[in-house]
Parts: sequence; C-alpha cells; structure tokens
Amino acid sequence: MGFASRLGQSLTAKEVFDLVKDDLKKVERELSVESVASVEAVTHIAQYLQSSGGKRLRPALLLLATRMIGPITPSAIRMAAVVELIHAATLIHDDVIDMAQTRRGRPSSNVIWGNHISVLAGDWLYMQAFQIALRERNFHVLDMLINLTQMMVEGELLQLERLGKMEISEADYMQLVDRKTACLFSVCAKLGAHTAGADESTESRLGEFAWNLGIAFQLVDDVLDFTAHENVLGKPVGNDLREGKVTLPLIYALESAGAGERRQVETVVAERSYEKAPFAGILRIIDRHKGVERVRERAQAFTEKAKAIIGEFPESSYQRALAAVPDLVTDRDR
Repeated sequence: MGFASRLGQSLTAKEVFDLVKDDLKKVERELSVESVASVEAVTHIAQYLQSSGGKRLRPALLLLATRMIGPITPSAIRMAAVVELIHAATLIHDDVIDMAQTRRGRPSSNVIWGNHISVLAGDWLYMQAFQIALRERNFHVLDMLINLTQMMVEGELLQLERLGKMEISEADYMQLVDRKTACLFSVCAKLGAHTAGADESTESRLGEFAWNLGIAFQLVDDVLDFTAHENVLGKPVGNDLREGKVTLPLIYALESAGAGERRQVETVVAERSYEKAPFAGILRIIDRHKGVERVRERAQAFTEKAKAIIGEFPESSYQRALAAVPDLVTDRDR
C-alpha cells in the first residue's frame, strides 16, 4: 500500500526517514568532506560526533520540507549539512558548559579532548557552517543563520544566568526553549522551503510548523530526563537538575509542593548531587504534583498545533511524513 493511499494512518519513523534516505546519504558525504580541518584534533572531534548515531532529525526535517515544495537541489543538501554542523557545535559547547561526561551513550568530546580543544572545535564547526552557507551567495540564508546563531547563544547565556535558581517561571522556561531548540527547528524548515523556491508566506508557515515541533521536542526531552532509562537515553537520568537546571516538570511540581518537598529540590540544586536528596524522592514529588503529566499535555498541545499547520498543505507523501513527525517526537523514548 502506497503512502498516498494510507490517508489517516500515521507513518512510522522508518517510513518517514526512508523518504529522504538517499538524500541523507548525500548529507553524510557532505559532512565528511566539510568536517576535515587543517588541525587534526578538530577533524577527529567532528568525525567522532558524526559517527555517534544521532538521529539527523534536523537535516531530515529540512529535506522533507524541501521535497514537499519541490525537487532536492545541491543547495538543499548543503543547507542540511550546515544545520547539522551548527547543531554539532552547540552540542560540543553545551557539554563543556555543563561539564557533561556522556553524549549518546559515549564519552562526550570534552572528556576525551578536554575543554579548551572542544570549545575551539565547536567554534570551528560554527565557522565552517557559515563558510558553506556563504557559497550560496544568498543574503536571506545568511540572515536566517546569523539570527539563529545569536538566538542560540542568547539561550545558552540565559540558561547560565538561571543556573541554580529555583524561581524559574513557565514563561522563563519557554523563552529558553524558544532560543535553544525551537528556533533551530524553525530555521531547518524555512531553509528547506527556501531552497525549493517557496514564497515568503509558505516559508513562514513551515517555520511556524517546525517551531511548534521544536517546542514539543524539548518538552518531551525534559520529561525523558526524569523518566527514561539511562541505557536508552544515552546519558544519566536526572542530569538537568543535578546540573542546577529547573525544567518544566519541576516548575509545575513546585507550584503546589510543600516546604519539605521544596527543600529536597533546593538541596539537589545547591549540592549538584542526589546524595542527600535521592533522585527517587524527587521523582515522587514530580509524580505527586503531576509535573510529568502536565508537561506531556503541554507537549501534545504544541504537537496538535504543528499537525494543524502542516495539514493546510496539499497532501503528498512528504506532507504526510511531516504530519507524522510531531507524533514521533512526542511518543519517543530518547
């Protein structure tokens, strides 16, 4: 049964990625070529990240948006490589700032190469992404990427300012998610539309679809930090709170938590450890006050918004694939 005939049925992750499988292979080749630096350590870090088994969700999103509008061009392949390089750079910098030990089930780059080399490798990847984008000789593309990079850096700075603080509101949290995650998703879809020759309105609407998708993605990510199994998640569970980050499941729980419960959370944030306030106890507080349940409902609202927007586009196998992505994001286990 073909994609077009399966109206009303959601596609599996494999079916979605199979639609752009050959395109993603071209992106991988582009990444391999463009990740070679004159300094060996940078090349090794870039190749290490590339081989770490990431989902390539962002390049896939860009390619699906492109194919929904028109044919894949060499520009679309290059832009897919650009967004993955930017994503990789942010991961390296995040791991250094967070003093992370693992990434995708393996030692993080800062553990292997150290902070100094890792920071510079992240900088190099950012600049390499812009070098590739510059070859397009397209001010609109550069404008999107510059705004994106500034937003993501602002997000990192906001997160650092709020680290270890308990008085984080839902609005504060959403501001952070917008900058750190949703804006990149949005630019992926907009770049895909742009490389396919879409008009401004179509590009903007696809960007809005992907922004809602990105918010849902991060909300689920923050739930999984409390509920997933470590061997599935690829990093320690409860890691965000251990690093002093109060995310939405806890923000919701703290709204109605008692003084004793609040002290337990404060202890973890202050000590950067679950030694005096065990993780299981924190999880019980979140469960008692329906923190996870409320965040899942919030994620579902953004998922439904994304699906409603993509539902406005003419049906095709690529439109149906994009319509399936929000549910795949919401229902994932890592």
